[in-house]
Amino acid sequence: VQLQASGGGLVQAGSSLRLSCASSGRTFSRHTIGWFRQPPGKEREFVAAITWSGGTYYAESVRGRFTPSRDNAKNTMYLQMNNLKPEDTAVYYCAATLGTGWASGQYDVWGQGTQLTVSS
Repeated sequence: VQLQASGGGLVQAGSSLRLSCASSGRTFSRHTIGWFRQPPGKEREFVAAITWSGGTYYAESVRGRFTPSRDNAKNTMYLQMNNLKPEDTAVYYCAATLGTGWASGQYDVWGQGTQLTVSS
């Protein structure tokens, strides 16, 4: 396993949570790290991403609430999630690409997901 997402759980609406994406066996310091999620019964969707230089971009549904970050020295990336809503309930994945983009097909290294459930 080269990427592993963690930090999910069961929280109430309005709460904050930080997901982590740890890399092992290799460094991803030159990669864009994307966060995706798959809500129950739906397709996987883009959430946010951070480039190797720190540039960020977001899905409109999370803009202003979610913030990706990275600590290359620790080979760990993060997704800070604030003001969580029930519609944020999903399995969250981190993924890596040497390019940039919103499409899951552009990412060639995927971590195992972590479940987030937001109760109303």
